[in-house]
Amino acid sequence: MTIRQLTDQLTQNLQAVYPAPEAASVAARLVEHLLGLDGLQRRMRATEPVPTAAQAQAAAWLPRLLRHEPLQYVLGTAPFLDMDLLVTPATLIPRPETEELVQLIVQEQHGPRGRRILDVGTGSGCIPLALARALPESQVWGLDVSAEALAVARHNGQQYAPQVQWLQADILTETPPGIKPASLDVLVSNPPYVRESEQAQMRANVLDFEPHSALFVPDTDPLVFYRRLAALGTELLMPGGAIYFEINEALPAETLQLLTERGYRQARWLPDLSGRPRMVRATWPGRSAVVQADDV
Repeated sequence: MTIRQLTDQLTQNLQAVYPAPEAASVAARLVEHLLGLDGLQRRMRATEPVPTAAQAQAAAWLPRLLRHEPLQYVLGTAPFLDMDLLVTPATLIPRPETEELVQLIVQEQHGPRGRRILDVGTGSGCIPLALARALPESQVWGLDVSAEALAVARHNGQQYAPQVQWLQADILTETPPGIKPASLDVLVSNPPYVRESEQAQMRANVLDFEPHSALFVPDTDPLVFYRRLAALGTELLMPGGAIYFEINEALPAETLQLLTERGYRQARWLPDLSGRPRMVRATWPGRSAVVQADDV
């Protein structure tokens, strides 16, 4: 069986659970992973035979994909910017929208001085690792409530950015250990924000496999994590420090209002590449500036 034949066979099989273009994309990525090729190499070497062991591995993986298990969990890795990260069912699969959030932070925070950055809800560690690599003079922490997720993040950190430090805490009830008041330049988070009522709109490969604790919030309080993070930012950010969120595209105005009511300045939402409200950023002016404004 040639590389093209294996790719075509997998594409045909995967159309049982994916639309044709997505089935072709998943099949191509699986074959590239198996053979250690990039997309161009796969196409240029399409008539070369596939080793028997690789064919057997593809056949072993196919039933898992047909049960809607995400390809990233099947392969055990997910791309994120210039990294290929370990992922497990204890962590969310990194999304392109989160890459955009990282790129926004790098654009706004680059400079000769290193930054002190805390990522809350770090999962696989994709955000702090990417920021540590792009802003190499910075001191970066990643925090999560899940010991299993932190084990994955530490593994990724050893490969890509050993200087990142990892913290465990329940952000809703605890303060990040070891972070001094008014010491951070950046507080960033991609917290749970999908309302429970939105589950009906989600695909099985997300709903049945990715960790619900990292995805969902109650309809009665969909901004619970943002409220806590905004409060935390008033304690941990230095004057002029910035807070960055990935958000529910249905709630940009509500998220901005929460920040402005806390005293944050320059609060705005930004679109992702699809034009949907996906990111919010704001500046913390410092407690004294907020108090003076309240007194006016």
